[in-house]
Amino acid sequence: MNLKPLGDRVVVEHVEQSDKSTGGVFLPDTAKEKPQEGMIRAVGTGRTLDNGTRIPMEVNVGDRVVYSKYSGSEVKVDGKEYLIISEKDVLAIVMAVPVGV
Repeated sequence: MNLKPLGDRVVVEHVEQSDKSTGGVFLPDTAKEKPQEGMIRAVGTGRTLDNGTRIPMEVNVGDRVVYSKYSGSEVKVDGKEYLIISEKDVLAIVMAVPVGV
């Protein structure tokens, strides 16, 4: 991917939703909600304060994240859709839970 976000922005690739609801009903595309979970594919350099100090990013490439529902700008690069959002729109990083916990 040839997309480098600037400042405190990140590039997120949507994680596809299941075609089936938890009750086993198949959902048409019109019934699916806008995705709010994705994988970080690129990160900017971080936010720069007024005094010139740079605050490093809290997310890294490869992190699975949950982000605000109506945030960012959608772009299409090489036939794939991505979302460019500000780091402040990332709500949480999804952590893997060890088996047996």
